[in-house]
Amino acid sequence: MRLLLARAADLRTMGTMGGFLATVLICEDEPALRELIRVSLQGPYEIAEADDGVEAIEAVRRLRPDLVILDVMMPRRSGIEVLAELRNDEALSSTPVIVLTAQPETRDEALEKGADRVISKPFVPDDISTAVEEVLAARR
Repeated sequence: MRLLLARAADLRTMGTMGGFLATVLICEDEPALRELIRVSLQGPYEIAEADDGVEAIEAVRRLRPDLVILDVMMPRRSGIEVLAELRNDEALSSTPVIVLTAQPETRDEALEKGADRVISKPFVPDDISTAVEEVLAARR
């Protein structure tokens, strides 16, 4: 798991949670997609990354992020399994989750399991930043 801080030049009021940087956990097994998601986030976020489902659950428990971006197709545990575990854990059940999927049939399943938003792959980078801003704003 990697923890990256947002660039100081990006500090604006958008993306802050009560004056603190919002922590976004990116759970994606493809390094190029993790990078694309990271650079598409245009707010002042503290970014952490996980590259498989087991690491994702461990990172959520350890970091208590403000939002999780979760790919469906990951090694060791699928994004759907991770989402179900988060929703069944009383301490983590309210953590906002945006699910990314290349499989149209998993869209409904992700929403049924409690995803706050589902974004289809391939995606436009602006879709990610807009979804993150909207989901975080709804939680304030």
